[in-house]
Amino acid sequence: MTQSANAPSPSPILDAAGVDASEALSILRTALDGADDGELFLEKTESEALLFDDGRLKNANYDASEGFGLRVVAGETAGFAHANETSAAAIRRAGDSAALAKRGHSAIVADAPLATNQRLYAPIDPLLSPSFSDKIALLAEIDAFARARDPHVVQVSASIVGERRSIDILRGDGQILSDIRPLVRLNVSVTVEKNGRRETASSGAGGRSPFEEWIKPERWQAQVDESIRQAMVNLEAIDCPAGEMDVVMGAGWPGVLLHEAIGHGFEGDFHRKGSSVFTGKMGQRVAAPGVTIVDDGSIADRRGSLSFDDEGTPTSRTVLIEDGILKGYIQDSMNARLMGVAPTGTGRRESYAHIPMPRMTNTYMTGGDLPPEEIVASIKKGLYATNFGGGQVDITSGKFVFSASEAYWVENGKIQYPVKGATIVGSGPDSLKKISMIGNDMRLDPGVGTCGKAGQGVPVGIGQPSLKMGGLTVGGTAV
Repeated sequence: MTQSANAPSPSPILDAAGVDASEALSILRTALDGADDGELFLEKTESEALLFDDGRLKNANYDASEGFGLRVVAGETAGFAHANETSAAAIRRAGDSAALAKRGHSAIVADAPLATNQRLYAPIDPLLSPSFSDKIALLAEIDAFARARDPHVVQVSASIVGERRSIDILRGDGQILSDIRPLVRLNVSVTVEKNGRRETASSGAGGRSPFEEWIKPERWQAQVDESIRQAMVNLEAIDCPAGEMDVVMGAGWPGVLLHEAIGHGFEGDFHRKGSSVFTGKMGQRVAAPGVTIVDDGSIADRRGSLSFDDEGTPTSRTVLIEDGILKGYIQDSMNARLMGVAPTGTGRRESYAHIPMPRMTNTYMTGGDLPPEEIVASIKKGLYATNFGGGQVDITSGKFVFSASEAYWVENGKIQYPVKGATIVGSGPDSLKKISMIGNDMRLDPGVGTCGKAGQGVPVGIGQPSLKMGGLTVGGTAV
């Protein structure tokens, strides 16, 4: 990262395009004159995806994109123009277009974000190491290993995805920020068959550290074993009972329910517009005692982490709920300014062609002090959900529906059998108040989450400890 508040620093993307940084800054300053905020966001991305399916290399995709987006913010209005051609002429045209947003508006451009030297990941290139041929050989090895691991395995799918995203952000005061954001993921999916019945399960892992961290034999073999384990469990699953009952959710990935059901409700734009169920409840109790939820984009090498956000603000740890009390919101610069608070380093965009908005990074509930076995043992009759699939949520009401991809029926504190077809229905705010037990086993997900909002997808992290919620509605398939 390079930052300077006094003189233009080199912009690697502008340099490569043959554009003088001083000229680009002059264009930006003209566009921002009289505006509240804005920036020139430059991006160059290369990505590679390999899919080995059914014993052969099925897809090998390479994609490269480059461009910029120029934003001018005036009050609640944001003028935005983007192009996939990085040239002085294109930047000037974008500046002229975006500047229309400030027509009739007069202001002083906001101060630039505080400078940061934090580096949360190394500037690696996942497309170079390991080599293309080594990646194919690894996928073939995973396929062979999975088939030899269990005779019930009838199909294997393994994929590797790597991305290298270079970012330059120019601010009107001359500040230039540069970052290289790697992102990798390895995924394994298996289908097993027994007595004519088939089930499929998958396991993935990734982050912003080198591929070498994720393709060690002990790591990918663990993913294979986990995929087979889940699939074999579901082969034995029977229809889930329905009704209102206690539900224990496992640690890690089940935090996706909290992410979707309540996480978006903490994003600043929803609060400013009054459309979140948590609007106007700052300082009030919104969850059971002991419930603390944070959003932290500053965890090294995590999928949802950034050294600074897509507006140039350093990422940080933001406490959303502390011991059940609402403490904070997730803010980008525009909504923070309009609400009279500080940005939280969570202004994010999918690419140069998208405008930034407040988005989650790594969002999780902190741990308690109870062993997970004790929590499960407290269930008289209910569900123990250890993994989740898809779901839907209404941001305004907080109501959600989620399907459990791995769950067990529990009676008198003992796990009886795995169940299928379990869906959990509830309200995010109500569910927070129904949390009665919190485990000491908090962990983050393995690095596979992508969050969607307003048509934009960004990589995120989620997590939680095992926890018990009372009186949730479970939809099942048992007659």
